[in-house]
Amino acid sequence: CAHTLGVDLCCQANNHTHRTKEMDVDRLLVRRGQPFSFALECSGSPPQPPDHQLTLVLHLGESSVHMMATGEGHGGQWWFSQQSAQTELLITVHSPANAPVGLYKLAVLLLSADGEILEEMAPESFYLLFNPWCKADAVYLPDEELLQEYILNENGILYQGSWNQITSLPWNFGQFEKDVVDICFEILNNSPAAVKNPEMDTMNRADPVYVSRTVTAMVNANDDRGVVLGRWDGEYSDGVAPTRWTGSVPILRRWSEGGAQRVRYGQCWVFSGVACTVLRCLGIPTRCVTNYSSAHDTDGNLTVDYTFNEKLESVSTGRKDMIWNYHCWVESWMAREDLPHGYDGWQTLDPTPQERSDGVYCCGPCPVRAVREGEVGLKYDTAFVFAEVNADLVYWVVYPDGQRTKASLNQKTVGKNISTKSVYGDHREDITAHYKYPEGSVKEREVYERAGRRVNQKYGAPAELELFIKHAQAVHGTDFDVIVEVHNVGGQDTQAHLTVMSSAVTYNSLHLGECQKKTASLTVPAQKAHREVLRLRYDHYGTCVSEHNLIRVTALLQESDHNLILQEINIHLTMPKLHVKVVGEPVVSRKLTVYITLTNPLPVKLTGGVFTIEGAGLTEAQEVPASGIGPAEEVTVKCSFKPSRPGLRKLLVDFDSDRLKDVKGAATLIVRQKKSGRV
Repeated sequence: CAHTLGVDLCCQANNHTHRTKEMDVDRLLVRRGQPFSFALECSGSPPQPPDHQLTLVLHLGESSVHMMATGEGHGGQWWFSQQSAQTELLITVHSPANAPVGLYKLAVLLLSADGEILEEMAPESFYLLFNPWCKADAVYLPDEELLQEYILNENGILYQGSWNQITSLPWNFGQFEKDVVDICFEILNNSPAAVKNPEMDTMNRADPVYVSRTVTAMVNANDDRGVVLGRWDGEYSDGVAPTRWTGSVPILRRWSEGGAQRVRYGQCWVFSGVACTVLRCLGIPTRCVTNYSSAHDTDGNLTVDYTFNEKLESVSTGRKDMIWNYHCWVESWMAREDLPHGYDGWQTLDPTPQERSDGVYCCGPCPVRAVREGEVGLKYDTAFVFAEVNADLVYWVVYPDGQRTKASLNQKTVGKNISTKSVYGDHREDITAHYKYPEGSVKEREVYERAGRRVNQKYGAPAELELFIKHAQAVHGTDFDVIVEVHNVGGQDTQAHLTVMSSAVTYNSLHLGECQKKTASLTVPAQKAHREVLRLRYDHYGTCVSEHNLIRVTALLQESDHNLILQEINIHLTMPKLHVKVVGEPVVSRKLTVYITLTNPLPVKLTGGVFTIEGAGLTEAQEVPASGIGPAEEVTVKCSFKPSRPGLRKLLVDFDSDRLKDVKGAATLIVRQKKSGRV
């Protein structure tokens, strides 16, 4: 060029072809392994004298990773081609499919024939992301429908409740909302490895195994400058209760605006929702997964031991093994070049701080196939994930003289109904078969032997008595019956002692208090059944029930010969739904009004009520207070917003108060682009 006038990065066109236009159209965001073009505007003709040479220089991050792009290269290198048109040069840049992701600076130099710099243009910056559409990228996923969901969908569903009563929680991932991509790289920049050795960390960002492992460590704030602090004890007054969040974006923004200060508070679904946002934003296909009856095996022996006394009071000591009602993690799709052949594909990543791995609270990536095959030695953390879905559950009863007796269980409980949102709509897909072979199969036995978990033996003669717990529909705020049935399948009358206890628990098995207890001495006739009814009253459970709205009922049957049978169920109290009505035509930048209606189902007044609304492409989080809602009273609040992006959008609403928490509602809108010519 005689004189260069400027660079046009063609952001709109590039971002469209790189599928990043939802993130931004004013900045360049491209995916690795796929070319992008920009225009160099020149004055003078021809645009570039024949003896002058054009060179591009790339800088990555703060470190001086220096890449020259001169002439045609091959797969592993940056190179560019150029075409002249009138007074412009069209430069097409080719990035390698294994380049580190990050914020690059691009400088254009014009050199004379003998290499002297004639002109240097002010550097332009662009983000380079992982590219699951590119065959040579380690995160390549050859299915467009899956990519629409696992990269491009900003809304999802997280599964909660219990294995026999699954509930769904809509979640706003919002990975393309304003500035979220900057926050994702800010999270990587705050990792201990990046702070300690930025240059090495920058180069390692070429590897999705490294990046995803870093994300699982950084989403929890337990031992670094991570995003969310976990808390499970019900005391959230100095932060936000975990049940109040409806999406990741307010959490990420709060962390960034606070100067990498951890956000209070999260629980497993919050950690998984935030991790999914970050990974999808970076370009790694990711989905949220829920494991029901999830084992937390603290000592790695593949058994979870519960110890009670005769009164059903827990007498476990030290660090407790636990069964969580459900546990959420994420799976990301990637090649595992660091492992033997055959372990590419879905990898489990668990950002909830449970156990340390290599000294840090992180877990994964662990190949889902390694879990299914019992290959517990493969990295990372396969033994821990294997236990989460396969541990053996053992109940012990300790008598006053110190003797311990093992109680028999009616069913195998750990690792049930492993769930994720379907790619084909808002319904559940069961992926249990990815994690384990069918129960009782020869394959299952082989896997247990490989993993070092003993195969369950049935002890002694079959029991004469069987124990079952049933319940009527349990609506939060009402009284309901729990029925305990003792069946005598033997040939003679049998005497036994029955203890039934209901208690309030959190979803991860923290005991918050006993609600009611009942004991009875029974004689059960041969081939007959005895029924014991326990009436659960709101007066009893209402004051101690957790924000997860769970009641655990435990029944212990002791036969005269010390034979013990224990049965336990978790009752998920049915919650009301919010009624969400949106008024107006959904058009970008045009005001919409939303009316949210709640009927108080409890026989008590609600105080400190707050409605929260948010939605990717619709509105940032807004809060509307509503206090003093009487029993059975209906209340309607309204707020308004202007949609910012077209397409299928979801508005998510939460209501929280002193006695009623985690009430959700949602509305789906199709937002249209403004018609041109209209103001």
